[in-house]
Amino acid sequence: MKRNYYLLAGLAITGVLSAVTLLGFFWTPYDSAAMSADKFLAPCPAHLFGTDNFGRDIFSRVMEGAGTSFLIALCTVAIGAAGGVLLGAVTGYFGGLADEILIRVGDALTAFPSILLALVVISLLGPGKPVNLILSLGLVFIPSFARVTRAAYAEAREVNYVKSVRLMGASHARVILVHILPNTLPVLLSALTIGFNNAVLAEASMSYLGIGVTPPDASLGYMLSEAQSVFGRAPWYALTTGGVMILFLFGVGLIGEGLRSREGDAL
Repeated sequence: MKRNYYLLAGLAITGVLSAVTLLGFFWTPYDSAAMSADKFLAPCPAHLFGTDNFGRDIFSRVMEGAGTSFLIALCTVAIGAAGGVLLGAVTGYFGGLADEILIRVGDALTAFPSILLALVVISLLGPGKPVNLILSLGLVFIPSFARVTRAAYAEAREVNYVKSVRLMGASHARVILVHILPNTLPVLLSALTIGFNNAVLAEASMSYLGIGVTPPDASLGYMLSEAQSVFGRAPWYALTTGGVMILFLFGVGLIGEGLRSREGDAL
């Protein structure tokens, strides 16, 4: 029962934050880009997170920036998971030379930090565009999902029920998609939560460096970069922006921990 609380707490935290973030796509208390004379206002009922050095409402900017950051992270994980699961499933199931090549390429890529690889890719595609950021991070995330999927399929292909359906004449595609994939979902779901958190941090890092999301679009990473320069006068800018990011990552991490606990109980 205690382990289930991880999952429940994670779902509650991410559910509330996701609802506020989704609301930010359609409505914010103030125009996130509107400047005013009320600069460096501390948090108050009129401005829950205060205002920044341009008099902009930080809560409105956090709502919009969180939506941008999390949407980019979702698209990044979708690309990485789609490519990685397909590649890992095929190589893990069939083995052979393709499997050896995947292992060697994966080992070579893991020798370099993912952020460094993303910097190289985005420098080729062009910085400052969310689409290029999604593509660069998505390509970088493919090997990690491929390794997880490859290990799951390499283990599953030796299980008796898989051998039985193959002897009964089931096609390779049916075995891969119908008989093995559902049994690898617990592992993949756990990998998705980790990948999502890594994608949020990667996007924030790229935007913080000024090569990810740039104005007029809002992003938590770029907002943290802005907050650093005014931390002495408006510490609430960095604390609220960073706090929202940390709380969301914490919630997703709890979901991942809950899924791993359920998987361990099942075993």
